[in-house]
Amino acid sequence: MLILSSALTQSLLDPDALRQALASAMAELSAGRASMPPRIAAYVKERGGLVAAMPAYLPATGIVAAKLVSLYPGNAGTALPTHQAIVIVFDAANGQPIALLDGTAITTARTAAGSALATELLGRLDATVLAIVGTGVQARAHAHAVVRVRPFRELRIAGRDPGRVAALAAELRGVLDVEIVVAASAAAACAGADVVCLTTGSAEPVIRRADLAPGTHVNSVGFEGAGREIDSATVVDALVVVESRASVLAPPPAGSNDLRVPIDEGLFDPGDLVEIGELVDGTAAGRTSVEQLTLYKSVGVAVQDAAAAALVLAGAREAGLGLEFDI
Repeated sequence: MLILSSALTQSLLDPDALRQALASAMAELSAGRASMPPRIAAYVKERGGLVAAMPAYLPATGIVAAKLVSLYPGNAGTALPTHQAIVIVFDAANGQPIALLDGTAITTARTAAGSALATELLGRLDATVLAIVGTGVQARAHAHAVVRVRPFRELRIAGRDPGRVAALAAELRGVLDVEIVVAASAAAACAGADVVCLTTGSAEPVIRRADLAPGTHVNSVGFEGAGREIDSATVVDALVVVESRASVLAPPPAGSNDLRVPIDEGLFDPGDLVEIGELVDGTAAGRTSVEQLTLYKSVGVAVQDAAAAALVLAGAREAGLGLEFDI
């Protein structure tokens, strides 16, 4: 079995190659060619945590991958991340376990790459202002991934902690070739923005429909089991795109309260959901006007992990990286 460290796994996740790998994976999923059962989880109630299993088979890659991921919101503000994971890769031809990869790096990169893909498919071509709400791992990953798909000139950052906002802004100023702006609030960051990325763990909506200009594209990847980061009015007014209808409509914590609440309120018809794979293969329409509001609501699905794992494994084999162990 090949074992790759976090640093090696991360080094092999080229953002552009990953975005294209996700496009292929999402098309396979929507076309029914991939196998991806619902995720299951064991709950650690006394600690407020869970450990979930997410397997998937992507025929185009020749592998089966299974991610084991823990979610412990109580780790926020400690030395440990809230999300930690490993990915085990099997040879689809014979079922042999062939690799063990760092799933935390894969989760971070593929989540941001999914938003970049959605922005590529749904964002206005003339988008120049990007707003990111949040200051954690996904905020940083989104800044690096999403700026690659549109000619952004300005990146606004907002969050609850002014110190964390300032620190992230200072870090990105030395790396990204865009103007970095510290916004006074989430609403201020979103005012007039062309693309908005929500990367929070908020239990209450961090933006409202009134905060969004006509033609805005919104990526929402935040998760809070009992809450949501988007208000119902935004969902109702938008073309809503998801990775998988079944996954996003599953009961929490697997699904999304952002969509389930307006559906339960009778404000939104789940039949109006579009899968991003359908946009990739052209079986569904995306943006139809420059004024249209579009929303990509992500819950993260196993085929994305499998696509990222296949990319990492191919790169490791080509470069001769990693440690081989007999098990």
